Amino acid sequence: MNSGDTAWVLVCAALVMLMTPGLALFYGGMVRSRGVLNMLMMSLGSLGLVGVLWVIYGYSGAFGSDLGGVGLLGSPAEFFGMSRFVGQESLSGSIPTFAFAAFQAMFAILTVALISGAIADRARFGPWMLFAGLWATLVYFPVAHWVFAFDETNAAGEVTAVGGWIANRLAAIDFAGGTAVHINAGAAALALVLVLGPRTGWPKETGKPHNLPLVVLGAGLLWFGWFGFNAGSALTAGTTAAIVFVNTLVGAGAAMLAWMLVERIRHGKPTTLGAVSGIIAGLVAITPACSAVTPMGAIAVGSIAGAVCALAVELKYRLRYDDSLDVIGVHLVGGLVGTLLVGLFASESAPAGVAGLFYGGGLDQLWRQAVGAVAVLAYSLVLSLGIAWVVRSTIGFRLDPADEDTGIDETEHAESGYHFGEARNTVRGPRTTEQGSIEALEGSVR
Repeated sequence: MNSGDTAWVLVCAALVMLMTPGLALFYGGMVRSRGVLNMLMMSLGSLGLVGVLWVIYGYSGAFGSDLGGVGLLGSPAEFFGMSRFVGQESLSGSIPTFAFAAFQAMFAILTVALISGAIADRARFGPWMLFAGLWATLVYFPVAHWVFAFDETNAAGEVTAVGGWIANRLAAIDFAGGTAVHINAGAAALALVLVLGPRTGWPKETGKPHNLPLVVLGAGLLWFGWFGFNAGSALTAGTTAAIVFVNTLVGAGAAMLAWMLVERIRHGKPTTLGAVSGIIAGLVAITPACSAVTPMGAIAVGSIAGAVCALAVELKYRLRYDDSLDVIGVHLVGGLVGTLLVGLFASESAPAGVAGLFYGGGLDQLWRQAVGAVAVLAYSLVLSLGIAWVVRSTIGFRLDPADEDTGIDETEHAESGYHFGEARNTVRGPRTTEQGSIEALEGSVR
């Protein structure tokens, strides 16, 4: 065990955990004021639910011994409850297994929370939680096994434990989750949008973001946590983590500039919402590529992703699907762009050691990236459609039109995010001596 690596991974796990509340604020600021609490709750619900499922069987399903040796799913019962690791020094590389499991748990939590932005203002909370649990079990845990579970070998180089097929047999590069996190969540978002339909009055009567400063705060927390998300995936405190850190910085910055440029050309002015959306698009795109490209390659990846995603978010008006907070346009499209651009901009001088088309590697890596991206997209889309249809058909998923008109915070949570102009506490209780003295004083002043 290396104590430096262990400290690094634990700190990065905490940074990635912070991304989920950051996402809640980011999404919460973009909806109308009467739906802000529901957006916060959908992310917080993921934090609690998926974290528990991860310990019970999720980690085992993602990183347990492969069932059948074909790279599709780990054994869900092998590490059931993770009690097997208690009381012993179980290692994953140079860090404790618990540190690795904690780090990966935050990925699972965030991926489920990302989906919620596509169905803002119209999904009942209980059915959302049911969907979240089923989706994590049937979609995320298997896909995490495909992408993140690497073969284990002995000193002689013989494979002692089979990992996921994308990471090992296909050899596609996805350093921190362009496929498993962003394409996966984006495809699920598309499925939910198709099953639930658009918001009442969309696109004319759905309102503007109610709190842009909240959106910027959430984006800042996401960017901050993303350094842990990407650089922490090195699992060691070394050169790879440092290169990935810099690539994450410049990839997001370039995407922000590209998004604002597209806005300036198309609409005359760059916007705050566009700037932060560009940051997120760049972070999404550089996630799979951050170990495979040089910093100049990262700028290219970010620039392309920022421009493409800025155009992609407008497709929902032409194709008539209500992706409330642009999960499809940013995460699905951004994940596809970043994953495919590895096949073009990968450099052998980067930690991944693979050459893309523009660096003399031909089409070999590009087709591998394309197969991995399409496989995850198709699997997630089909399974997500099935899960959403079952939830809708059994307990109902969509909010009633009358409740949607009233506001989802009030109807689903019996709360309101803001209470402007209320000078007094409206909850009345027994009159105390102190209250009587205050009332007498107020009377004398009057």
